[in-house]
Amino acid sequence: MKSKELLTDLNKKSATELEAELVSAKKELFNLRFQHATNQLSNTTRIPEVKRNIARIQTVITQKEKGLA
Repeated sequence: MKSKELLTDLNKKSATELEAELVSAKKELFNLRFQHATNQLSNTTRIPEVKRNIARIQTVITQKEKGLA
């Protein structure tokens, strides 16, 4: 999913849905790091992509808390 599509999708979600999305992204990052450490990960570019998605989710959560979005 492209970043603009992801941002519009995230802005439509509620705070609880964003928290659930954040938890699932953090779990995915943990699994990717584990796979990378055990040399089972073939696509290493996925790790920074997931990190960026986590940052995007956290940004949207902060914006909603401050009433900016």
